[in-house]
Amino acid sequence: MAEQRDPGSEGRRVPSHPLAKPSGRPGASGPGGGGNGRKRPRRPLPAGDQFFTPGATGVRKAIEERSAAPLVYLFQFPRWVVPLIMVALLLVGFTVPDWRGGLAVLPVLGFVAWLGYMSWPSLRVGGRLIRVILVTFLLLLTADRFGLF
Repeated sequence: MAEQRDPGSEGRRVPSHPLAKPSGRPGASGPGGGGNGRKRPRRPLPAGDQFFTPGATGVRKAIEERSAAPLVYLFQFPRWVVPLIMVALLLVGFTVPDWRGGLAVLPVLGFVAWLGYMSWPSLRVGGRLIRVILVTFLLLLTADRFGLF
């Protein structure tokens, strides 16, 4: 996350995004902080100047603002946790041929659709096509498990 100088704070760096925590702050946990060592250090946010889509208005802006906190929360988990949960739910959806399999696929469908919507402006045609195909496949799998076919 890019940081800016705060003119009134003797050269202390402040994050450019409101959800990012200043680094090097006394008492802060994590790299650069002087925490008490009891908490596990959190993974820093990815580098970049903007957290939201530049010039976004209306529904996109509202969804991005509402999604900022959950995205930061999910980013704090170890990298393997979310994919493991999604794969487990998808495997249940593949193996259980009734409505319970459909219920297992619904969170995966929602998560993939949400991340696809959030990343849409930064994707090229190939990335967009893959996301549309994946969401369509998950919709068809869910509909099949609920007995709509």
